[in-house]
Amino acid sequence: MAYASLGASSAHPPRDSLELASLASSSHASPRDSISSSPSGAPSSRKLSFSDEDPLADNNAASGQRPRHGRSYSVVSSTFDYASNLFPLSTSAAGYTAIGAPSSATLDPTNALNGASLEKHKTLTYLNGLSLVVGLIIGSGIFSSPSQVNSNAGSPGASLLVWVIAGMLAWTGAASYAELGGAIPLNGGAQVYLSKIFGEWAGFLFTWDAVCVLKPGSTAIIAIIFGEYVVRAMVGPDAAHVSVWANKGAALVGLVIVTLINCISTKLGARTANVFMFLKFIALLGVTVMGIVVAVTGWTWDGKPNTEWKTRGWFEGTSTSVSNWAVALYAGLWAFDGWDNTNYVTGEFINPSRDLPRVIHTSLPLVILAYILANLSYFFVLPSSVIESSNTVAVAFGAKVLGPVGSMLLALIVAGSCFGALNASLFTSGRLVYAAGKEGYFPSVFGKIGFGNRTAVRLGSTRTGRSSRFAKGISALIADDAGLFFTPINAMLLNSTLCAIYIVVGEFSTLLTFYGVAGYTFYFLTVLGLIVLRVKEPQLERPYKTWITTPIIFCCVSIFLLSRAALADPFQTLLVVGFTVAGVPVYLWRVKRSRKRGGRRAAADSEKGVGWKFWRRWGRG
Repeated sequence: MAYASLGASSAHPPRDSLELASLASSSHASPRDSISSSPSGAPSSRKLSFSDEDPLADNNAASGQRPRHGRSYSVVSSTFDYASNLFPLSTSAAGYTAIGAPSSATLDPTNALNGASLEKHKTLTYLNGLSLVVGLIIGSGIFSSPSQVNSNAGSPGASLLVWVIAGMLAWTGAASYAELGGAIPLNGGAQVYLSKIFGEWAGFLFTWDAVCVLKPGSTAIIAIIFGEYVVRAMVGPDAAHVSVWANKGAALVGLVIVTLINCISTKLGARTANVFMFLKFIALLGVTVMGIVVAVTGWTWDGKPNTEWKTRGWFEGTSTSVSNWAVALYAGLWAFDGWDNTNYVTGEFINPSRDLPRVIHTSLPLVILAYILANLSYFFVLPSSVIESSNTVAVAFGAKVLGPVGSMLLALIVAGSCFGALNASLFTSGRLVYAAGKEGYFPSVFGKIGFGNRTAVRLGSTRTGRSSRFAKGISALIADDAGLFFTPINAMLLNSTLCAIYIVVGEFSTLLTFYGVAGYTFYFLTVLGLIVLRVKEPQLERPYKTWITTPIIFCCVSIFLLSRAALADPFQTLLVVGFTVAGVPVYLWRVKRSRKRGGRRAAADSEKGVGWKFWRRWGRG
């Protein structure tokens, strides 16, 4: 895989633009008074450029507190650890405080309703990021997509090649996102990147599509598959005759459970993701071992082992149709989707510049290897005709090896895998809605932490004795440092409500097609933005920098897939375009008009030489 240096160099050339985007990582106390952030004004990420105390301005008194060398600022190791006097935003009336620390001796951080911020309460580690990516990538795809890949590729060898190519292409996209996440370490993923590169309209249109359709739609797809496999495990062979509402009912139950888990605490959601990540690897390892045992011994439940893999050439019957290969590649990419997951929570990483690239370059190779081994096992046990005709390949695999017990066991494994993917999807989707609320794209209530007038609930803080020890034990196990419910509950509930609507009234194939077209459109634009940012901001601090060929390859493949989708299903493509365009008047009404009041001050600051050059250069000042 092509990727370049990780870590900052000791010498930092002058930078023009996004130095301050990383200031959410600062952990120093600040003596400065706050500049309030409200949905009716400029978004919080842009107010940095409008501050009267811009550290890049010569008239800033704070700039004299430390030696300056041109326009560069020192960085500790490879992390963004800037002095707090460069951070003009506030989370409380008392001013900016250290991450996770009270703003005064008597003020607990969980009591600051208007100032609670996930970005200043960093809890995510490398393992958490790894579990989020793996947890969402390994959902139902590897257990169902082999039929689409194999039937279109035409042969076992060609299908394995498709899986490798799909994995490498997903890796190029993930590596590109890793560079963007290091350069702009804020929550929101593509929403933030598109806003800062192309303009706020681009970030809003992505948010419009993602919050309304893409994220709840993809979560609904995962939930529906989860419900189907739960019913299959409970009912057995008669599952095909069960009412579709039984599947949807199970999907809704799973959605409610996952929503509750992620509303309780970030720690509980992340630990749930950790557990299911390990279970998924164990399950895929079990499938691999069973396949190897069957290949070596020839033992199966029905006593009729598959010998096709020995007697037939592995590339015999390979398709020569470009269209068929495109469909196979699309099915493979669907199974790898989810590699952008950690970018939605970059602002909550303790060390994003170090951990984000490590997560990407660990998770993708592991998943590619696991997928190849699982598919080899399928070919050892099942004939190609069964693989190509079944959307429940894993269940057929289990039935062949262990009979009815194996069928039920594999159905439970797939259901558990989907539950883990559902948890990872809801965890990150809630952060996207939260970021949209903080930016003013959506009502500010969705950018708040906690519920009602409380941002968190602390256990064991008023009682003594055994109950206090028990409460503290529970708190240590599942609660964040700030307490329970220190999560974007309103954002989570909005996403879950939309997801529930799609589960009840949505149609699987329509959701899947819309998600594929719209999703890869924004993947393409975001990775293209990386190339644009390389040209416009060559001196921007990048703790991780991938090879330039990486985003170029991803963009070319994305154009190919989108053009194929447009030709194959023009109606769905027009639907995506129409829905996206429908967001333009909403942007003009909700965002553009509300920015005008704050824009007057920004214009005045720009005339004084205050503000980032990045925004002035792009016509955003």
